[in-house]
Amino acid sequence: MNNKSLKSLEFDKIREQLLHFAASSLGQKRVKELMPSTSFAEVERWQAETDEGATVIRLKGKAPLDGIFDIAPHAKRAKIGGMLSPNELKETASTLRAGRRLQRFIEDMADDDVSLPLLSEQLQTLYDLFDIEKLITNAIGDQGEVLDSASEKLRTIRHQLRANEARVREKLESMIRSSNAATTLSDSIITIRNDRFVLPVKQEYKGVYGGIIHDQSSSGQTLFIEPQAIVALNNALQEAKASEQQEIERILIQLSVTVGEYASELLHNVHVLGAMDFVFAKARYSHSIKASKPTLNNEGYMKLVKARHPLIDRNQVVANDIMLGKDYTTIVITGPNTGGKTVALKTVGLSCLMAQAGLQIPALDGSEICVFEKIFADIGDEQSIEQSLSTFSSHMVNIVEILDDVDENTLVLFDELGAGTDPQEGAALAISILDEVHARGSRIIATTHYPELKAYGYNREGVINASVEFNVDTLSPTYRLLIGVPGRSNAFEISKKLGLQPWIIENAKGYIGEDTNKVENMIASLEESRRQAEQDKHEARDYLRTAEKLHNDLQREMQQYYAEKDAELEDAKLKAQKIIEKAKEEAEEIISDLRNLRLNKQAEVKEHELIEARKRLEEAAPKLKKKKKVVSKQDHELQPGDEVKVLSLNSKGALIERVSNKEWLVQIGIMKMKVKEQDLQFVNAPKPVETKPLATVKGKDFHVSLELDLRGERYENALLRVEKYIDDAVLAGYPRVSIIHGKGTGALRQGVQEYLKNHRSVKSIRFGEQGEGGSGVTIVELK
Repeated sequence: MNNKSLKSLEFDKIREQLLHFAASSLGQKRVKELMPSTSFAEVERWQAETDEGATVIRLKGKAPLDGIFDIAPHAKRAKIGGMLSPNELKETASTLRAGRRLQRFIEDMADDDVSLPLLSEQLQTLYDLFDIEKLITNAIGDQGEVLDSASEKLRTIRHQLRANEARVREKLESMIRSSNAATTLSDSIITIRNDRFVLPVKQEYKGVYGGIIHDQSSSGQTLFIEPQAIVALNNALQEAKASEQQEIERILIQLSVTVGEYASELLHNVHVLGAMDFVFAKARYSHSIKASKPTLNNEGYMKLVKARHPLIDRNQVVANDIMLGKDYTTIVITGPNTGGKTVALKTVGLSCLMAQAGLQIPALDGSEICVFEKIFADIGDEQSIEQSLSTFSSHMVNIVEILDDVDENTLVLFDELGAGTDPQEGAALAISILDEVHARGSRIIATTHYPELKAYGYNREGVINASVEFNVDTLSPTYRLLIGVPGRSNAFEISKKLGLQPWIIENAKGYIGEDTNKVENMIASLEESRRQAEQDKHEARDYLRTAEKLHNDLQREMQQYYAEKDAELEDAKLKAQKIIEKAKEEAEEIISDLRNLRLNKQAEVKEHELIEARKRLEEAAPKLKKKKKVVSKQDHELQPGDEVKVLSLNSKGALIERVSNKEWLVQIGIMKMKVKEQDLQFVNAPKPVETKPLATVKGKDFHVSLELDLRGERYENALLRVEKYIDDAVLAGYPRVSIIHGKGTGALRQGVQEYLKNHRSVKSIRFGEQGEGGSGVTIVELK
């Protein structure tokens, strides 16, 4: 990859940002060495690794990377017999522990059905060196000190050392407490000089205690004397300290030898952990800039959806859609130097470099990037004082180098092509250079302010014009890239806004050729058409979404209606059956009683009379009949506009048109549906005056949504909107609507609900259920 282009596109600043997300020096080292790859397979693997890291960050917030150190130098020195310090051994144990922790963390996520094949594959190669970790942690403390538990001998030595020190202190404290101490000592304290316990004795009393003088104060008035009485005890203490130091060195050497024996395994673990830190650094960086994983291809095609420049504040940068490589392979961005063209150029270049470096790109999902073998960028002021080169000459030197190495697998970015020289010659050179690079099959994005290049996109196949939108009202660029619309000069409009006299502007227009005026007018017309087309597109998309939502709501309501209807019918059948069974049981009891009466000769009842009575009871029992299909017989020949009744739905509607010999398209309220003619019953013919259909949608102002969002509204405005919305919903025939007021302080919610309770068209209100928005939404049932 061309180093000059990397610098021009500011890839080094991406590395600087990424550096802050590495958790260890291992990850930081890899970040500093990060370069885009030209291997499709390698880029694909890098992107997959970063995506797995991003999945971990999204689900868990972070990965356990604390405690990782670059222990490669420690392992190498131990391998050749060097003794490691306690801190180096502590870092070794910490890194081993961090590796085990990260490995267990990824395994736990895999057990939860999170797919992380690449990360799991790498972490599974970690060597299990828990025994070494345990040896070190048993011997070295958290502060890098050698613990008593490192060996039994060290424990014994330190016990002896503490006992000797206690005896020395006890002896010295008795001297301090003696009757003449206040006279002979400068201060009643025990201090240390040359690792030996001493007393601060006044110069004139140095002979009182005898012993060894180790130091004196700056004034010479105080001598630090080791009294003769404790010389032997201090000697024993020093011997114990020497033994302690020898034992500590022996322990460190032994641990270092063990580390050296497993140096290769440790170096492998360091390599894997460095790779993991690097992956998660890329993932955390992606999360911070709201980046996404691009689809990769080898076909020279690029599609960036709402791409942003990663080095500009996300709250200020303008996102753009950019496509290159299918219908056209060259984009020429024309227009005055108002800002935005270079940003668009760098956004494309940086997105490609980031993708090929395994970084996710600052664009929405669905973006696609080609893996280029070479990316060239001629951007910025290349003036070189040292080489006595002008801006134009420096650009030409760079362009000559680019032309020597471009092919069909190359992306070339030209900023202000041909600038810095005579406009006519510069424009001609720009056209010729574009022709040459385009002919070699490269993908090109070039910016220029030469008006001659506006016609370039119309005269060349595979080339398209573009421009950066400029708002004449605010006299500032919007930074929106307009593909297919060449840039135009805004000098006259800007001058007019700034107050330049109209006759001066008219005179200036007279100096411009007729062809130029026609081109400018054509561009202005194109911009207006594009804006109108975009507005129509957004409105159509809104209508489509609302219609789809309404359709889904109606389908759900119809399904619920039929389900409840069938349930009620089944319930009625069961109730009727129970009534019949009960009637039969009572009849049997009556007949039984009559028979008993006859047998007991208490009443004269004949058998045939009993049979006749039972028959009459059975015939009197109610019977359920299956509902027969209603077939409508029409005495009136149905016509479009007729008011009809849909028998199966028990609803009235209007005929729109006949769709077949047996079916009509019927409008019921705001719903249109196909209904068989035999299910229709004529009600009324259309009124002669009325020629419009029963329900129409007349643009945005007449459309009524199924929900009203009041969040952020002032109290008074909110109530006015609710009043109008309820009236519109009633006219549209909606049975139920939703009003979104949010939770907040509750003042807006309470005011809205108080108003709805007293509204003449409101049947009932309730809070939304959990899936409907909870207490932040009020569901309104209309009469």
